[in-house]
Amino acid sequence: MSVTIKDVAKNANVSIATVSRVLAGKKEAYSLATEKRVHKAIQELGYKKNKAAVELVTMKSNVIAILVSTPKTNFAMKIIESIQKNAYKKDLSVIILFVGDNDEETQIKALNTVIERQVKGILLISVELCGDAINLLKNSGISNVFVSTAMSKESKFVSSDDFKIGYEATKFLIHKGHKKIGLSSLEVDKFIGQQRVAGYLSALKDHHIPQNDDWIFDGDYSYESGVASMQYYASQTDITAVIGASDLAAIGIINTAQKLDINVPDQLAVISIDGTYLVDIVSPRITSVTQSFYNMGETALKMLFSKGNESSHIYTSFQIDERESS
Repeated sequence: MSVTIKDVAKNANVSIATVSRVLAGKKEAYSLATEKRVHKAIQELGYKKNKAAVELVTMKSNVIAILVSTPKTNFAMKIIESIQKNAYKKDLSVIILFVGDNDEETQIKALNTVIERQVKGILLISVELCGDAINLLKNSGISNVFVSTAMSKESKFVSSDDFKIGYEATKFLIHKGHKKIGLSSLEVDKFIGQQRVAGYLSALKDHHIPQNDDWIFDGDYSYESGVASMQYYASQTDITAVIGASDLAAIGIINTAQKLDINVPDQLAVISIDGTYLVDIVSPRITSVTQSFYNMGETALKMLFSKGNESSHIYTSFQIDERESS
């Protein structure tokens, strides 16, 4: 049977209200001697404070919620690691909920869970809310920031500039001498995909290279999508370079190219977007557009509790790291 606050009060010979004040740290309401008696009773009885109950009474919480879309690639790991490490420094706890892939029902369930929990803030990693989930978040009154997803002007977000990512990745391959460049495995009907496609097309235009719709392969950032795109490119196009929309997609492209006796990088140059640890543990090591995911998470947490005139839209830096695949 668990020890209750009533047991602590009886052992310390004080009222339940006094124990509650000690647990809440309201030092003006009790003497030092009383505080010592209560803490001694807590230690002897092994009492554990019910944080959920305290939050319900005080309407305060030290919990932040991370909502993350069902991962098709691994980029979110570094963002979550950063949020957790920096949250713990601020004595904050973290809960993580997966919200599917553009699934309105799952998004609403997850939001209701965190709203009922009286969380201090919500961070949404690569989540594009659908339908009623948008209004549910807006009407919750809970501070929130979108991470790795650029949103409308009404929302706070921390992200890379995906237009520039598409542009710079394409320009890098053009400067390597390529004029037939594929863009693979991204969701072209979603905001991030649209921005990367726009940047890619802009780079082609600025370098007087005609665009070809066959070079853009719609997908979902997954390894399987990379495999499918390479099979398509090999049979339907004569591209000499390809941009994989994620590290996993790029690995799928390279593995499939090798099965088709296409040498990387001699016959096909490959560059990935993300630059996680995966690019260094495959052969050949993959040239990448490396995003600042750790900084993204740290910045988003700061923004969650920012007040005053701080910017509500922040683009974090990225760089191109050349390795063996290009």
